[in-house]
Amino acid sequence: MKAVVQRVTRANVTVDGEVTGSIGGGFLVLLGVAWGDTEREAALLAAKIAKLRVFRDDAGKMNLSLLDTQGSALVISQFTLCADIKKGNRPAFTDAAPPEEANALYDRFCECLRSEGVQSVQTGVFGAEMHVELLNHGPVTILMDTEIWRKP
Repeated sequence: MKAVVQRVTRANVTVDGEVTGSIGGGFLVLLGVAWGDTEREAALLAAKIAKLRVFRDDAGKMNLSLLDTQGSALVISQFTLCADIKKGNRPAFTDAAPPEEANALYDRFCECLRSEGVQSVQTGVFGAEMHVELLNHGPVTILMDTEIWRKP
């Protein structure tokens, strides 16, 4: 499972002209579900993101988490994070999980964020063409890949 986590002042997603998710301060999470990902990866990644300390404390240090700041998360499914670009110029998406499986793990990831204590978890529409707007705060952008937690 891969994620691009952006600290935002605000973010929203629109599908067919209708806003389906909107947050104030918090994280915009672009989530890619890869072939072989499981609920274990969803839970690990959600816990890590909920506790990721990249919000400023009173001393101005990035020392607070999404939970500490009571921030929100907008989670967008993004199979293109699983692109294989080793050959040629057209990406292959064979590393992405099949849509049914990916959708279930996307939903599970959002449930895990909520169970970690993130009070507002907004979403896009899985598989839809979406327009995402954000105001990146910092900018702070963190790339995450659960591959680092897999045992050899």
